[in-house]
Amino acid sequence: MQLQQAQKKQVKLRIGISGPSGFGKTYSALLLAYGMTDDYSKIAIIDTENGSASLYSELGNYNTLTLEAPFSPEKYIQAIKLCEEAKMEVIIIDSITHEWNGKGGCLEIQEQLGGRFQDWAKVTPRHQAFIDKILQSNSHIITTTRRKVDYSMDTDSNGRTRVIKHGMKEIQREGWEYELSVNFELLNHNHLVSASKDRTGQFMNKPEFVITPSTGKLLMKWCNNDADLIKAKNEIKQCETLEGLRHIYAKYQNLQKQILKDVMEQKANIEAINAEVIPNSEVINNVPKTTEYGTETS
Repeated sequence: MQLQQAQKKQVKLRIGISGPSGFGKTYSALLLAYGMTDDYSKIAIIDTENGSASLYSELGNYNTLTLEAPFSPEKYIQAIKLCEEAKMEVIIIDSITHEWNGKGGCLEIQEQLGGRFQDWAKVTPRHQAFIDKILQSNSHIITTTRRKVDYSMDTDSNGRTRVIKHGMKEIQREGWEYELSVNFELLNHNHLVSASKDRTGQFMNKPEFVITPSTGKLLMKWCNNDADLIKAKNEIKQCETLEGLRHIYAKYQNLQKQILKDVMEQKANIEAINAEVIPNSEVINNVPKTTEYGTETS
């Protein structure tokens, strides 16, 4: 057991791409994964869609693992383990719908046990083990999920029954979306997506767009930015010269606002140490009114 400072780099991305059949889930997942790795050989697709993962082999030398029925949670877990052992950086599970609503999936398992409510006591732990494996994996994971139009019957004020369309519903156990870092919903055959869930703050409430490798690069930049900030702060803390501080401040141009306070505090520490060695009059005469860090000294 060890207490560590939180870093986004320690947390692997869990990304969902959902949409009806034919909207481009697999293709979008591959482009996203390539943007995250810059290397197709570090990408693996767990394919439950009858070999559809191989349809885009012209993109690059990514890896495929075909999963056939029965689509039990344990079979998915075994497939993820194989990809991890092969040191895959990004694992695409295409799709996780079969684990829930496919042949040998959780709904069928519960039905075979008798279809009673109490039978979920045996099925839910197996499904949760599948979810936990995704969340605890040391690889980035992209899942695709089928969506279907959700309808209900409603009665209006005149007593007439009508069909109400509620939009697209993911075919997975309710609540899956809450486990994700980002969930992209494909909106049409033109591959436009919007983010229905976004912990990164990069896509929520933004215009619809098409997933490209640049989307993956943006997500990785978000992942790695926190680690760079911690690295910069550690370098500042260990720096013993003003020249060294200027070098660090210049090196981390994209983090200068975040590290300015740390730079100025360490500058004051260095000047205090120097004041014990250099006569006070010399120190006072050499302190500039403004600094190269964009603020005034006292």
